[in-house]
Parts: sequence; C-alpha cells; structure tokens
Amino acid sequence: MTTSQVGAVDTTRYTADETMTIAAARALANGTRCFVGIGLPSTAANLARTTHAPDLVLIYESGTLGSKPSRLPASIGDGILAETADAVISVPEVFNYWLQPGRIDVGFLGAAQLDRFGNINTTVIGDYHHPTVRLPGAGGAPEIAASCGEVFVVVRQSRKSFVEQVDFITSFGHGRGGGERERLGMWGTGPTRIITDLGIMQPDDGGELVLTAVHPGVTVEQVRAATGWELKVAADLAVTEPPSDAELAALRALQAAS
Repeated sequence: MTTSQVGAVDTTRYTADETMTIAAARALANGTRCFVGIGLPSTAANLARTTHAPDLVLIYESGTLGSKPSRLPASIGDGILAETADAVISVPEVFNYWLQPGRIDVGFLGAAQLDRFGNINTTVIGDYHHPTVRLPGAGGAPEIAASCGEVFVVVRQSRKSFVEQVDFITSFGHGRGGGERERLGMWGTGPTRIITDLGIMQPDDGGELVLTAVHPGVTVEQVRAATGWELKVAADLAVTEPPSDAELAALRALQAAS
C-alpha cells in the first residue's frame, strides 16, 4: 500500500493502540521462539499465537516454555503461564541454557524511553542518583536485548518516550551505532523493528532508526512531531495494512477475557 491510499481507509473502527498491537503481532512468524515481556509485547505475542502463528513458542522469564494462555497474563508469575506451558524450568536455566547461547529467535520488549539507536531505558528518568521518576527496572530485558537473535520493541510514541539519548541505558540497542554491538561481542542483531501507535521504524546499516512505515491515517509530520530527534524517513515509505475484522475480534476477545 502506498501513502496515496491512506485517505481511502476507514480508521474509525479501531484505535491507535489496536493498530499498534496488531502490527506488532504480524511481525511474529509462525514457529518463532519468542521471549516475551509483560504488557504490550505479551498482548501482541498472544494475539499472534491465536491468529496467524499457532506454533509460536512463547517463553516467559519465570521459566515457562510454550505457554498458551487463554487470557492475557497479569505478570510473569501468573499461574496461567505455567498451567498452559509445554514445560516449566528454573529461571537460571531459561537464561543460561535458552537465552545466552542464542536459542531464542526474537525478544519482544517494551520501553519507557527509547533513543535514535534503539537503546532502551526502563530504569530512571533524569539523573540516576537523583531521578525525577524511578521506573520498574531491568528484569531480564538487558539479557534479552543482548542475546536474542533479534529484538522487536512495541511502545507508544511521544517526545517523552522517543528521545535523542536515553537517560540510562537499561537494555543495549545499537549503542551509538557503527557496529558497536559487534565490537562488544553481543550475540544478537539487536532491535530490528520498533512498532509504535504511529508507525514502524527499522535500523539502517549504521544502527540509526529510520521510519519505514506509517499506520493508516498517520502522516510523516505527525511521527516527526512525536520524535525527539531528526527522524530519517525511508524513500520507499510504506503504509501498514489496516487491522482486519478477524484480527480486531481476536484482540478484543483476549482483552475481554483478562
């Protein structure tokens, strides 16, 4: 779909959050081994599993492998994850055997702040020693960002969340670019797709995020206005397919059951 077709799309039957979640779900291929973060990533991953990717393997930090929850889990400790899992293992085994050796294809993360090179902050806003906001922290996200084959990030976009440079690097993206991940010896390729309520960004060869697609009804100007740096735009900018009735019904059913 090209940008000239945006006007023909009825965007009143779904919300920006639904568009974002469905776009994030579509990014997950069937059979992928996915390390899932709670919140928006978990919603998107479970939507993918209940629609186009029934063989998606969901792995949660609590040690559940192949979870198939019928509703959205409230946390990584939600009992439904263990009850529906193919196996439950210890947390050290998840990290030492599955994650660190590179056995997980995709890490699916959220962010409080994200910068132009895909570095993620979930630690503090402001100075580390005297923060204006103290965030939930790292959890397993730094390991996920370092060791998964690739990382997808789903996050609502604003100038508060998309900043020139994060206040604290909790989870390493592409550093300052120019192959810094490789020089540090990280296994995975890092963030390859950032899905927001406005569009999709992907890194260029130097690791800097580039706007590659906008959602129906969204303009480049809107995306730039919600970005805290001079955002590059792909020459072949695409427009994402609008959510289908089936995708919307599946997402709403998951949310209603939770």
